[in-house]
Amino acid sequence: MNVKRMLSAVAGLAISLGALVVTGQAAEAAPGFQMPFPCGQVWSGQTRGPGDDHPHNPYEAIDFNRADDEGDWVVASAAGKVSRVENRGNESYGRWIEINHGGGWATRYAHLSSQNVSVGQQVSIGQKIGKVGNTGGSTGAHLHFEQLQNGDPKRVVMNGQTALYYGTKNYKSNNCGGGGGGSTNPYTPEEVCGDGYKVIDGANVTGARISLLYNASNGYNCVVAIKTTKIGTASDVGAFLQVKGGTKTTDRDEYGYYAGPIRKKAADTCVSWGGQVGSSSYSSPFEHCG
Repeated sequence: MNVKRMLSAVAGLAISLGALVVTGQAAEAAPGFQMPFPCGQVWSGQTRGPGDDHPHNPYEAIDFNRADDEGDWVVASAAGKVSRVENRGNESYGRWIEINHGGGWATRYAHLSSQNVSVGQQVSIGQKIGKVGNTGGSTGAHLHFEQLQNGDPKRVVMNGQTALYYGTKNYKSNNCGGGGGGSTNPYTPEEVCGDGYKVIDGANVTGARISLLYNASNGYNCVVAIKTTKIGTASDVGAFLQVKGGTKTTDRDEYGYYAGPIRKKAADTCVSWGGQVGSSSYSSPFEHCG
């Protein structure tokens, strides 16, 4: 091969390699994934590998739990287009959603109790897409969450950090850039507490509306504090509920949209309820006794 032809071949190889590198970079560029829950919420995430008694399928998936989580809102981990809304009944994922985020990336949300989006719908990061459930092959309410690239499951990354593999860890959501935001809270007390709950009382504190709800079908009360200021930004807010004769349960932390829900069975029993934002608080006497 003469020098001219050799240089031409080397240049062509360099261009080809350069194209491969650029293509590889594009394929690797992931969205800025966040937790699939509203801003400020804390959830326990569990990953299980091949050495565990009940390994995950796929191994890269993560299960999220917190107390009384059935019916809690699930939100989009990143912006994208809804590509699948499926119902496998009592098998596998049960009710589940897949969102296509572009660049070969997708997320899956499984075992849902409800699905609030449709195929082809564009969703923003933090937008409500469904509720935590116990459908499919689940043995208890939780969210099964996956991130995939070109159909292959990848280890979950949230807020730029890879989840713990393998084990259990608490994570706080930084998914604060969507789902409504602005001056109006996108969540209502009924949505947060779940199906069957109706508001029976309420009180205002500076920065939030505290609501007491009741579900006549199961005898449970529910309390939630819906923020009216600093919406979408994690800030101090709390709610509490106590059934007479029982212990007081409080949920207080830096949340973006609401504190709670706190649910307790209290049919024909008095309850005390309330909440706070910073130093502004409300606490009821024992009431709503029957």
